Amino acid sequence: MRKCINYFVTAPKFSTRGWEDYLYWQATDRALLKRINLLLQEIAREPFTGIGKPEPLKHQLSGFWSRRIDLQHRLVYSCHDETILIAQCRDHY
Repeated sequence: MRKCINYFVTAPKFSTRGWEDYLYWQATDRALLKRINLLLQEIAREPFTGIGKPEPLKHQLSGFWSRRIDLQHRLVYSCHDETILIAQCRDHY
């Protein structure tokens, strides 16, 4: 059994836009919602590696990371201390 040093115990927090995006997927596309939930679980375990090709963002979004939901949409998040903040989970930044 491997030791999860980076494991976040608390649930992710959502920005206003991030929560609106999440609710949009609940109403319109359960398959993408399932993918987002999988990415959220992966972020909780390993914030900067894993599925979705995580990459640090630059310029105005410096300090945030992005993971691919699909070809068009990205999940944008930041990790500080033990908090994961979901900034958006629809469209491309």
